Amino acid sequence: MKLYKISLALMLGIGTLTSCNDKLELTNPNQQTTGTYGNTAADLEEGVIAAYNHIRMEGTYARVGYMIDVCRGDEVWNSSQVWYMPFDDLNEPITDEIGQWSWRDWYYTINVCNFILSRTGDDTAQLSTQMQRIKGQALFIRGLAYYMLAGYYQNPALITDYSSYSSLDGLYASNFEVEGEDPNVQYDKVLDQVESDFAQAMDLLPSRDEGGQWAQGRATKGAAAGYYARTLMVRHKYSEALTVLKAIIGGQYGHYELMKNYGDNFREGSKYENNAESLFEIQFLDYGTQGTDDEWTPVNTSANATQGSAIESNFGPGNYGGWADLSASPWLYNLFKQERTTSGKLDPRLYWTIGTYELDWDGFEYGNVCYTDGMTVDNYIVTNNNYGGLPVAKNTNLRTGLYDKVVTGLHDGINLRMMRYSDVLLRAAECENEVNGPTQQAIDWINQVRNRAELASLKLSDFDSKDKLFEQIANVERPKEFGCEFGRGFDLIRWGWFYDAGRLQQIKEHGAFNFWTQADYENGVIDYTPKDAVDYRTCSKSSYDTWLQGHEFLPIYQGTLNDNPNLVGNSANFTSSNAGYFSSKGWTVHPVVNLK
Repeated sequence: MKLYKISLALMLGIGTLTSCNDKLELTNPNQQTTGTYGNTAADLEEGVIAAYNHIRMEGTYARVGYMIDVCRGDEVWNSSQVWYMPFDDLNEPITDEIGQWSWRDWYYTINVCNFILSRTGDDTAQLSTQMQRIKGQALFIRGLAYYMLAGYYQNPALITDYSSYSSLDGLYASNFEVEGEDPNVQYDKVLDQVESDFAQAMDLLPSRDEGGQWAQGRATKGAAAGYYARTLMVRHKYSEALTVLKAIIGGQYGHYELMKNYGDNFREGSKYENNAESLFEIQFLDYGTQGTDDEWTPVNTSANATQGSAIESNFGPGNYGGWADLSASPWLYNLFKQERTTSGKLDPRLYWTIGTYELDWDGFEYGNVCYTDGMTVDNYIVTNNNYGGLPVAKNTNLRTGLYDKVVTGLHDGINLRMMRYSDVLLRAAECENEVNGPTQQAIDWINQVRNRAELASLKLSDFDSKDKLFEQIANVERPKEFGCEFGRGFDLIRWGWFYDAGRLQQIKEHGAFNFWTQADYENGVIDYTPKDAVDYRTCSKSSYDTWLQGHEFLPIYQGTLNDNPNLVGNSANFTSSNAGYFSSKGWTVHPVVNLK
């Protein structure tokens, strides 16, 4: 598929053999072919590095590929009213090329992984330890790529054979075996492959306890196990996922623990990154140690690349140099305000998630700061001057006091912690509840996360049904722990909330917001503040009001379909419902439960 003809040269720098003279022929190391490259472990190690490099591109996790899911969730809304609008409104048109960027960049990544795997063979037992680890990393990254492609595009083409992919026919692979086939048939096939890749990677990779590079960001057994459990949960295989999650908690795949300070998961620097809570994170160079050339796409490579992300640029307030694209939902802010710590303070996770002034923050961490400016109670710093919005602080330097403004572009050096141990604990609690719940074991795992935030422990006696404990996990514990991070959109799909009237209404209410400007407030045109809870019945807008059937996924870009005669669109292309698929699996949606 349109990946196309240039993708073959992506990693390899393919060229031709050159003849120096009529007496001696030498191979130019800068002009290698698939016949001369990839036959040694040293070559394949370079391929692995290339694969890691591709997961920090524009369409993977450096900007759009990360942010699409952030704004697909109910914890964030699009305050720029331009960039990300169709993703936030869940009505992405098939003609919007931005929606294809993740497709493009993940297939570049897959091509690299398929090349590596074509050189490692099927008989793993015959491989050296080094080659097993090379293969394990390629399997993990390919599994990650297809996990993302399935979660965004539903029925991507499944390409695992490099030899066929590297031919013109292979480039035009099909995502359907039978014309008119349900897109979810391919969805299941892709997830089968994802499960297989992660399961194999679990066997081949060392644990983070190995130390060295395995403790500094490479994929490990724990990373593969964590993502394997995530994939199983997408398909409601709760019992199987619980077994894997228990093994992680039991230390079978390496030692993990919650960091004492929640904020240590959102700062840059070797003191904080790749810490004991992190199962897998995307590696970005600290600000000030990078190059100067923004490297947005896999084909726009530079030896002087910045090697940072644009996450801070997306979140940053306009008055501080940010692009002012995304803001935290008032629902999330007020959820934090509903419960105090055992010492009567605000939940410390609010400090790192949303950039608002709070009296409790005087003397806490870096204090009431927005970059290096002190905040005051009556000065509302909003994300976008024209539309308002509560600034997202997470994965930015808004709270660290290091810089006085956002340096826009790919300069954010904070590693994105894609899976943390707190996620393992809350997923284990969710699976335990689905299989046996409600149980004390599920409560205990939840309380480990709550106690880190100094919140009172939950009691099993307060949860008389599986539905009620699920409500606590899904709409209290997970939003407060992972608010404004990647993953909420994936959750809404796997929980089936787009296919249930009660749940759809709930996320409409969660996603409600009001436009706000300082001048209108001071002139008495409006009498609310950005912090106030929003009444859905009178709000300016809710993202989910514009959701179209099937558009919980992104459509496959029309230009890609035009270039690939064997590729067929998905539910978003045809605006068709996936509710029938969900129910045909025997899956059910938990009803909305009032926790009060």
